Amino acid sequence: MIDLYTSPTPNGWKISIALEEMELPYNVIAINLMAGEQKKPDYLKICPNGRIPAIVDRDNGDFSVFESGAILIYLAEKSGKLMPTDVKKRSEVIQWLMFQMAGIGPMMGQANVFFRYFPEKIESVISRYQNESRRLFEVLDTRLKGREFLCDEYSIADIANWSWVRTHKWSGVSIEGLDDLAVWKKRMAARPACERGVKIPEPPKVSPEDFSKSAKTILMK
Repeated sequence: MIDLYTSPTPNGWKISIALEEMELPYNVIAINLMAGEQKKPDYLKICPNGRIPAIVDRDNGDFSVFESGAILIYLAEKSGKLMPTDVKKRSEVIQWLMFQMAGIGPMMGQANVFFRYFPEKIESVISRYQNESRRLFEVLDTRLKGREFLCDEYSIADIANWSWVRTHKWSGVSIEGLDDLAVWKKRMAARPACERGVKIPEPPKVSPEDFSKSAKTILMK
């Protein structure tokens, strides 16, 4: 059994989707980011960085894994799914996973902060992160020409990138004109495991005002 510590964010969805796709049994422990549960001592023993997601594999000596990319690789190796065994194909999947980890996630994350939450609207900074996110989307669009998935076969790389790309409107980034990316985005959304995964865990029931205030506090730390 896998214990999944998560919240309704792109990084959290990566792992719930992967677990659904791999059909691994798991137990959800929702972490309330707005209440600061990710900074509590017991959780820091599992994830020293105080972020979500993290897992504890109860079937492997209560082994804990943090960082969403590392978790995806661990789960792929554990299940034997969504990661090729061929050395070159495996490398391709890891490259596109790292593309998301090093590019898509950080740039969209910063776009979110300055577009949605930063007290000052600094247009040059907002444009910087939105434009870079759009450039990265164009890289994905080029890669997807003639392909159903990023590495031909469906993999953890698709899960990682889609979990962020699907939120592009929240970052204020358009995908207009990126037809291959748009088709892939819809193809991913139609997968039953993706549909289930993005509903895990349920978002906390708070007013939009309280959510915005709490999110601002978290992101500005």
